[in-house]
Amino acid sequence: MNQYIALLRGINVGGRNLKMAEIKACLEQNGYQNVITVLQTGNIILDSPLKVPDLKTALETLLQKQFGYPAQLLICRPGQMSAIISRFPFETGEHEHRYIIFMESGRPEEMIAGAPAVDKPVETVQAAEEVVYWRVQKGLTLDSPFGKYMNKMTGKYLLTTRNVNTLEKILKKCRL
Repeated sequence: MNQYIALLRGINVGGRNLKMAEIKACLEQNGYQNVITVLQTGNIILDSPLKVPDLKTALETLLQKQFGYPAQLLICRPGQMSAIISRFPFETGEHEHRYIIFMESGRPEEMIAGAPAVDKPVETVQAAEEVVYWRVQKGLTLDSPFGKYMNKMTGKYLLTTRNVNTLEKILKKCRL
């Protein structure tokens, strides 16, 4: 069995409210083992013998069938998540948020190429091999230039954004 982290996109935002306890029960009833949910924002840890592409398809199909919504998710291994977090490139203070933007398709540098110039005192953005790192002043996440740009990009790319604090909570529940 392999342990995976599944990051569901668009859970409990925009009127799509799903109870994580119901998602957990559904997964367990369908043979997934050691299922753990973290917070109410679509973070799942589970064990499966499947490889990533097959697991992604199986989970999306199951969740769509069970809950009637077009499920989209991104999957990674705990070691991969740990490495991504450890490479966060920006110093942050108590008045800033740290985000990591995960992409299924496309290249991070291409995704941010069309972004407006960031307001350096407010935010900093950097593309990496598989993610985009973003530091933004608290209270300005949705109103910063990059935050507004991100809202436009969700239709073009399969993206999901997580606060680094959330990702660290997820990792604490994983076997590393």
